[in-house]
Amino acid sequence: MGELGGFLKIERHDPKKRPIPQRVEDFKEFVVLLPQAELQKQGARCMDCGIPFCHSGCPLGNLIPDWNDLVYRDRWRDAIDALHATNNFPEFTGRICPAPCEASCVLDINDDAVTIKQIEQAIIDRAFEEGWVRPEPPAFRTGRTAAVVGSGPAGLAAAAQLNKAGHRVTLFERNDRIGGLLRYGVPDFKLDKAVVQRRVDILEAEGIEMRTGVDVGVDVTGDQLREEFDAIVIATGSTIPRDLPVPGRELDGVHFAMDYLEQRNRFVAGDPPPEKPISAAGKHVVIIGGGDTGADCLGNSHREHPASVTQFELLPEPAPARPDDKTPWPQWPLMQRTSGAHEEGGERVYSVMTTHLSGEDGRAKELHYHEVGPPPSFEKVEGTERTIPAELVLLAMGFLHAQHEGLVEQLGVELDGRGN
Repeated sequence: MGELGGFLKIERHDPKKRPIPQRVEDFKEFVVLLPQAELQKQGARCMDCGIPFCHSGCPLGNLIPDWNDLVYRDRWRDAIDALHATNNFPEFTGRICPAPCEASCVLDINDDAVTIKQIEQAIIDRAFEEGWVRPEPPAFRTGRTAAVVGSGPAGLAAAAQLNKAGHRVTLFERNDRIGGLLRYGVPDFKLDKAVVQRRVDILEAEGIEMRTGVDVGVDVTGDQLREEFDAIVIATGSTIPRDLPVPGRELDGVHFAMDYLEQRNRFVAGDPPPEKPISAAGKHVVIIGGGDTGADCLGNSHREHPASVTQFELLPEPAPARPDDKTPWPQWPLMQRTSGAHEEGGERVYSVMTTHLSGEDGRAKELHYHEVGPPPSFEKVEGTERTIPAELVLLAMGFLHAQHEGLVEQLGVELDGRGN
């Protein structure tokens, strides 16, 4: 695999990024892949591992050494076949996956991991450019039908696989466009929606029927689905957000992160403005939650030019590098991660808890908080009470479980202790 000893001679080179002053003025993707010749060198760094741990690091079990080697040998057409063997949508994962494969790369033990994610995106992007990715309707039909409820990445993949097996698939989406979080969650500067639509068009051309604007469980009941289809796949995702039960939560200007992100993506799509727009322009913004959703809110806020942006995190600040005593290789390292949005600005504050919000005339104006100790108790650190301006507060504290009302209850689906 790769060039013999290539990892000893060739250094890792990450993709370039568009300059910050330029990219915060638009919503275009900001990652710029390396030239093809350089990507082939990066593929050459892939070692002939006895056990390629990247296989287990990847949730899809991608054949990573295979397509790294094919890129190195300039066999791009074969590389896309190897990539598509395990991954329905590498154009999505190559852009937004956090790349746990790289954290489990054998080279990552004492060197820089292979640039797996970058090579993956390059393979699929070239495949589309060359016309190698085309609709491939199944050769026969089984006569059986399946309903897939939810058109996010899981729903799209389930629909694709069922259709490939020859079943008649109907994909239901309660929103007006197919894509779920890919469409209305992930910002365009990370995943251009033309990339999403391109794949949706292919799936439709392969025979998948797509019904948008249908809230299954309301417009169509679970019993109706049972009568019409031989099988039902629930791929609605975890849509119930974790709330912030503090005084002042009811003030205008406090919103769930997904409400803001959907509005921003609709703005980029050219949709008419909503009746109650959520905007960061010129405001003091506080984002509660330090994960990917919070980072997406941060990136969108930068593009509206707020007065300030502060991102809160309940947990302590992570270590700058892999803490081998806590998450040794090949585990996913609990370490500091800086996204493109963080590079663009804003302040990150760790080990803090919101106590209440205050405002004027029903609108949020200030957020009150204090520092906390380490988990699991998160005890208050006395004497650390502070107040900061907060005219827009975005709640990005994760999600609890799928929506129970409607389809889940109608089908009598078994739930675990957390409601999933």
